[in-house]
Amino acid sequence: MELVGPAIGAAIGIGLTVAVVPAALYVMGFTKAGIAAGSLAARMMSVAAIANGGRVAAGSLVAIAQSLGAAGVPTSLQAMLSTIGAAIGAILL
Repeated sequence: MELVGPAIGAAIGIGLTVAVVPAALYVMGFTKAGIAAGSLAARMMSVAAIANGGRVAAGSLVAIAQSLGAAGVPTSLQAMLSTIGAAIGAILL
C-alpha cells in the first residue's frame, strides 16, 4: 500500500505531460505548424514582440510554449514531472 500514492502521483505527472499540456498549448494556438493566426498565442507573441523592440526573446514564455507546441513535451520533462508527481503523491496519499 505504500506505493499507491507515488503511483497515482506519477500517473498524474505522466498524464499532464502527455495529454493535458499538449492539448492546452494547441487550444491556445501553439501548433506544430507554428502560431495560429488570431489565437491567444498570436496575441501573446504580439505583446512579447512589442515589449522587446520587435522580437520575441529566446527563453521567454512564448518561445518555450511554441517550442513545446511544435516539438511536443520532451521525455526528460515527462520524467521530471512524473518524479515530482510521485513525490507529491507519497506525501499526500
